[in-house]
Formats: sequence, C-alpha cells, structure tokens
Amino acid sequence: MEIAKVVAAAASGDQRAWAELVRRYAGLVWSTARQIRLPAQDVEDASQLTWLQLSLHIRSLRDPGAISGWLVTTARREALQLARRRWDQPLSDDLLETPDQTGSPDDELLRAERQALVRTALDTLDDRCQRLLRMLAREPPSSYREISVELPIPMGSIGPVRARCLERLRSAIGAQGY
Repeated sequence: MEIAKVVAAAASGDQRAWAELVRRYAGLVWSTARQIRLPAQDVEDASQLTWLQLSLHIRSLRDPGAISGWLVTTARREALQLARRRWDQPLSDDLLETPDQTGSPDDELLRAERQALVRTALDTLDDRCQRLLRMLAREPPSSYREISVELPIPMGSIGPVRARCLERLRSAIGAQGY
C-alpha cells in the first residue's frame, strides 16, 4: 500500500494503518534517536515522544508521502531535547553556533543537527581533548591556569594541544560526512 494512503488511514483512526506505520518506521525512529548517543532508556523515550508527536500532528502533515523525513526530524529533535538535559556542561557558542532567536523552525533544526554533529564528533576524541575543549567552551571559559592544574598540561602547551584537538574534531566532523 502506498505510504500516503497508510498515513491517511492512520490519521482517520485505522489501527491497522498505525501498526503498519510502526512496523515500517520503528527501526528508523529508534536508530535516529540512537545516533545522538543517548542511554537506551532515553532512546526509548525519544522514540515514544516521536510517535506521540505523530499522533498529534498526523492530520496536519504537508506531505504524508514524506513521513519518513518527518519522523527522522522529529526523532532527532526529541533525542536532542533529552540529551540537553543530560549534558552537564553544554558547549559554548565558540564550538557551536550562536542561536538565532529570530530563525525559522528549519534554521533551528539545522542548528540542532550541527550541535549534535559536533557533540558526536567530540565523543570520538580522547578524554584529554574532550576535557580540554569542554573547559575552553564553558561560560566563562576556564583559565589556562585552571586547565593546567586540572588536566595537567603546562600552560605553554595548552594552545598547541588545543589546536591539535580542534583539528581532530574537524576531522571527526568530516568523517561524518559534513
């Protein structure tokens, strides 16, 4: 059955159509949420929230045939919201992008996707690079003296180590196809 017809049937309350949507797209929703590297229970929550959002908005979808894209976008947004609650030290605007308060929902989605991409790439770095970049990304940033004590790295080496870590981060982002 054509997917737009399945979506229309589900929107009208057909339980078999809903079951078909879940059968076809549950794996996609799960894997999209999992890409944010959340614990399994948060991935499950993001998945459930995605299906809830679909149930609330299924009648207003602009293109029912593009349901897979809608589910991916929604799953990513839900997972990112859960992840934001977990991250105790969010990256600053230096490594991410300054949020545009006047941006469209599409702009916000792109910004969130870039943030997730940077965070995923950051997770691939060794512990020292992760800690250094997070310390430098705090608001306000940690001083070189604080970094030198906590990591420990000689103060004169922090700049070169930072440069190498940022280059590794750029490479990790590039490896993700961005």
